Amino acid sequence: MAVTSRRRFTIPLPNGGTLTLGERVLVMGIINVTPDSFSDGGRLIDPARAIDAGARMVEEGADLLDVGGESTRPGAEPLDQAQEQRRVLPVVEGLVEKVRVPISVDTYKASTADAALAAGAVIVNDISGLRYDASLAGVVAARRAAIVLMHTRGRSRDMYQQASYHDVIGEVLDELREAVAFATAAGVVADRIIVDPGLGFAKEAPHSYEVLARLDAFAELGRPLLVGPSRKSFLARPLGGPVPAAERDWATAAAVAAAVLAGAHIVRVHAVREMLQVVRVADEIRRYHA
Repeated sequence: MAVTSRRRFTIPLPNGGTLTLGERVLVMGIINVTPDSFSDGGRLIDPARAIDAGARMVEEGADLLDVGGESTRPGAEPLDQAQEQRRVLPVVEGLVEKVRVPISVDTYKASTADAALAAGAVIVNDISGLRYDASLAGVVAARRAAIVLMHTRGRSRDMYQQASYHDVIGEVLDELREAVAFATAAGVVADRIIVDPGLGFAKEAPHSYEVLARLDAFAELGRPLLVGPSRKSFLARPLGGPVPAAERDWATAAAVAAAVLAGAHIVRVHAVREMLQVVRVADEIRRYHA
């Protein structure tokens, strides 16, 4: 069995805390405050319900929570910043009061990130890798926040038209390297950067499987690795037919285990309680690898 070593990192957070990565894999719980989420169909659009769901995830073992107000599934339409903030900010504020784990805001918009960080979030999870709103880097730098730079190409409505690669690993590496360089040039401290290869984003299913199978290549970037396979459509490809998103947790479990063994530092998931078991067992296997 190929098990990849996992370097340790300490990520400074703007509230004076730190995020320790590498001792064990951390589980990030997903809170989609959207009416058109591909996974839960808007179940958490009500702020009170979303806050309760986040608190429940923490009780189940989530190490971080990621709050997003705009669906970024393939084909989704962009959301204006005012509406995004109306969805996200009450949830961030409520969670900061209710739980004691770091809160991440899933946004590519500088104004939304700034407002969420002011409300108590400490991480920005940017699916665009700073390609959609260049001013986001300045906000992250000024707020001294951590940032996740994810790989994608194009926008949600046309990302699959950009899914053409001669060397998917080499090209994703190069584009993530560019994102890191852009962030640091804008004043983001390198120690606050996490990278995400973007499974399912501007990638056909074979591309996502190749990235997942070769995650060890991303250690070259020298930054901790977040992996988000949860319930994504590429997981249904080997299953012989359409599988609704909510029924992909067994497939997600396989991808999460592979990510842990291949060196991921954080896995981003919908079903925290179930995936925590997968993570803990996969991490235990790592302990016995020579």
